[in-house]
Amino acid sequence: MSQSLTIALAQHNFLVGDISGNGQRIVEAAQQAQQQGAQLVVFSELAVTGYPPEDLLLRPSLQPRVEEALQQIAAASHNIAIAVGFPWREQGKLYNCAGVWYQGECLGRYAKQCLPNYQVFDEQRYFSAGDQPCVIDLLGHRIGLTVCEDVWHQGPVEQSAVAGAEMILNLNASPFHLGKHGERLTLLQQHARSQNVPLLYVNQVGGQDELVFDGGSFAVAADGERVLQMPSFSESLALVNYHSGKLQAVSAQSAEPDSELASLYQALVLGVRDYVNKNRFKGVLLGLSGGIDSALTLAIAVDALGAERVQAVMMPFTYTSGMSKEDAAEQAETMGVRYQSISIEPMYREFMAALAGEFASLPVDTTEENLQSRCRGVLLMAMSNKSGYMVLTTGNKSEMAVGYATLYGDMAGGYGALKDVYKTKVFALAEYRNSISPVIPQRVIDRPPSAELAPDQKDEDSLPPYPVLDAILERYIERDMSAEAIISAGFTRDDVLRVLRLVDVNEYKRRQAPIGVRVTQRGFGRDRRYPVTNGWKAGI
Repeated sequence: MSQSLTIALAQHNFLVGDISGNGQRIVEAAQQAQQQGAQLVVFSELAVTGYPPEDLLLRPSLQPRVEEALQQIAAASHNIAIAVGFPWREQGKLYNCAGVWYQGECLGRYAKQCLPNYQVFDEQRYFSAGDQPCVIDLLGHRIGLTVCEDVWHQGPVEQSAVAGAEMILNLNASPFHLGKHGERLTLLQQHARSQNVPLLYVNQVGGQDELVFDGGSFAVAADGERVLQMPSFSESLALVNYHSGKLQAVSAQSAEPDSELASLYQALVLGVRDYVNKNRFKGVLLGLSGGIDSALTLAIAVDALGAERVQAVMMPFTYTSGMSKEDAAEQAETMGVRYQSISIEPMYREFMAALAGEFASLPVDTTEENLQSRCRGVLLMAMSNKSGYMVLTTGNKSEMAVGYATLYGDMAGGYGALKDVYKTKVFALAEYRNSISPVIPQRVIDRPPSAELAPDQKDEDSLPPYPVLDAILERYIERDMSAEAIISAGFTRDDVLRVLRLVDVNEYKRRQAPIGVRVTQRGFGRDRRYPVTNGWKAGI
């Protein structure tokens, strides 16, 4: 009878490009796993470099740095086997690999076979695909290796099972989007049942530019039963035991998946925290307008960084309501952040005086509204330069989709917390955050949204109601539905054609927007790459 095998799933937050630092973290986590009784510890895809390393993979010094880290890992494997992901160059080709080291030796190296080249993934730019399974022998057990996208196809898992694997490891760097965790679990359960083998799914955690990796690692038995579920959005180490074909959890705790809103909120917090901290900013500052977008952004920033690293600025103008001033001040006090109010009226008047000759005899239009926003952008960026605090923009996906934002005004900043969050979700997230502790004044949520750039201005004066707008946008952006298909779904032709035209003509703005947290299957940026200059007509 084969002996039992205790396996640790190591869900960690690595820093892209910090190969020596990541190697040291892997060694330390392996030592921790060994102390807890593990005989094998499994890390995530490309853990040595962090994921995605993008064009760092093209640097000539990549291979020697990786080799040095792997030597460090091999030296730490004398009393525990270590499975880890890393890039590897061989015969002029670069592979996305997983390997296992034990007692200082490499037991096997597997090259990822299925290279994703869709949505945010660009692996065929860098890697060559493997074509062979890898099943290693460890302490009397045969263990198959796969990497991330491999399990979204039938071939690699089936190859491992045919090659004699009694258990399959899947090393992942799988970014979050709404609903993703359930998709992963269903997929792995299907593989386990079809091949009659347990599968261990280890995912990295942490923010990397616009991507957020949610962890949520788990293990399923051969019958598809989930025997272990690790937490999402935090580092964790958990153990399972394999004996006589059966897999069971050793770790006492088993995290339940969060609700959709809880997951979404945690993703935004983690994305902001890691972008600020990994880029070594002192903190963040933002314009707090008294509206819902900036209110939610402030809550996210404080939850991510702590109140002592967040600064909020009210920048009132003639059209700023007393309610907005009161609500902004109330929230800043509730959340304990540094807060001040700086009027933009003096600088606006100076700009208008300087432009008087240019504007003579011309009617007032959105130029004057945009100038207000640009005064605020200049003020925030000056404060950012002086303090070392990064500016968080507060615009949401609905606004960015239709261009309801001002270049070099409210779009000025380093990172967008709500860039991929539709306005209807902004309202839901504000209510969710208040259910934890009331930090956003209720009338900020209840009042009609307004940019307050003109007298009695409301967003719906220029746009369809947000529930209608967001439903159209989701169909066009996320699902690539045509104008006629969207109209057939029950929306008016005028609304659909107007919204789609706004999306198309505002690509130039989005190209100049800061990056932000991606939480949907189709975010602006890496996901959706449309030409700025084009003659496409969406209504046809």
